[in-house]
Amino acid sequence: MKKSIRHFGAAVLLGAFVSLGPVAFGQVSVSETTTTTSGGTVTEFSPSSDTIVLKSETSSSPVTYSYSKSTTVVDENGDPVDVSIVKSGVPVQVIYAKEGDRMIARKIIVRKHTASSGGVIEKHEKTTTTETTQ
Repeated sequence: MKKSIRHFGAAVLLGAFVSLGPVAFGQVSVSETTTTTSGGTVTEFSPSSDTIVLKSETSSSPVTYSYSKSTTVVDENGDPVDVSIVKSGVPVQVIYAKEGDRMIARKIIVRKHTASSGGVIEKHEKTTTTETTQ
């Protein structure tokens, strides 16, 4: 009988370590974000409304993107530029992520000339976030 109680106690102790292990040693969560690059010509840009509208190279109807303070605006070399150069008629590429039914611009690349080869390029980006709880 004492042997059974010892084995039962060891099993309970082992179960406690297994269930509390992730809390004691931290957890790692991995999330995947898909970003898409689309090009076109700016038809509307309003800093007050946080939207940019493009006449896309791949679609006949205008495409609206939302942007935020974290959206970066760069030139073709990747150097930061002032947002004031983004205006109607300027060719750009928008790197965006879809969040629900909205397309959120992560980066706006201001082009000197309209790209001759249009299209949409998909790029998968995997982000790993580590959370340690104690």
